[in-house]
Amino acid sequence: MTTEAQYRQVVDRCRDTFLKKTADYGTSWRVYRTISVADQIFIKARRVRTIQEKKQRKVEDGIRSEFEGMLNYAVIGLMQLRLPESAPEQLSAEEVQPLYDAVITEALALMQDKNHDYGEAWRDMSQESFTDLILAKLLRIKQIIANQGVTIVSEGIDANFYDILNYSAFALILISEGLHEK
Repeated sequence: MTTEAQYRQVVDRCRDTFLKKTADYGTSWRVYRTISVADQIFIKARRVRTIQEKKQRKVEDGIRSEFEGMLNYAVIGLMQLRLPESAPEQLSAEEVQPLYDAVITEALALMQDKNHDYGEAWRDMSQESFTDLILAKLLRIKQIIANQGVTIVSEGIDANFYDILNYSAFALILISEGLHEK
């Protein structure tokens, strides 16, 4: 299976969960500010790191579920950055789906470009590295927010959310291949 097919497979699973939760909860995530989205991802990344370090968990959801959640929260962060402030809090699943798909289309294109340049180096990375990279990206997002969204030479909040999305997808691909803990 190609990397693109694997990517689409893990993202489709995340998308399915996201749309089902949208049907259950509506778009309650619309109340999140950027810092809140970052903190939701932070909670999940810290849990993964704790499980990795302690080699055990006491809550049923495993590492796979947490990476799926991080991927979906990164999509939420990117959708929130795109939606105008005047957009309603409640959106239908039919309105959300194309927004979700647009983010994924851009993330996939970014992944393909980076894979070209980096030669799929992520395939040789540890799950721990994905977790640490995600935590570092979250610290960057928090610093950019503290700087009122201004960067001097660095990429913005959106680039960091895209990287979190793609690192999560990579971790999920490797889990699906049986190479990393589920």
